[in-house]
Amino acid sequence: MNNSKDKPLNWYAVYTRSRAEKKVNNSLLKKGLHCYLPLVTTIRQWSDRKKKVHVPLIPSFVFVKATLSDFNAILNTEHVLHILKYLGKPAIIREYEIENLKILLQDTDNIRFSDAIEYEKGDNVLVEKGIFKGLVAECVQLNGRHRIILRINGIENIIEINIPLSYVKKINDNYLLSR
Repeated sequence: MNNSKDKPLNWYAVYTRSRAEKKVNNSLLKKGLHCYLPLVTTIRQWSDRKKKVHVPLIPSFVFVKATLSDFNAILNTEHVLHILKYLGKPAIIREYEIENLKILLQDTDNIRFSDAIEYEKGDNVLVEKGIFKGLVAECVQLNGRHRIILRINGIENIIEINIPLSYVKKINDNYLLSR
């Protein structure tokens, strides 16, 4: 498909229908395009079982190395919605950004996905990673979507720590009673 040597090949982010990333990736590969779909292995819980599944690191996106003349073939692929744009033009993803994703995937133990868990002020959380692993604390404040400030009530004083959101898990009162 992208066999012309005089046209520059760039990485683009293709936006797909929800949960169609693997289908789009396979379809684009069949069309002769160079694609990258970063996947991570995670454990999903169903009512009757747990299962390891491969899920996209970035939901609804597949990265394609293509020329502008390949866009018709890309956009005519089933489950492709559009190509990510910046200032009205297709957004070029730099090579080092793709390499960063590959480096990130070398240690997936430090990547945690939250299924739209919303933390609120007053929620009790358990720290699952880092030097504070095992600590139970109260959510005091969220700093954007990436960090959380926790309060630890001690004897006549309060200690606040600022910790990455991916290090904590929301817990319920039953967990506190069982400790």
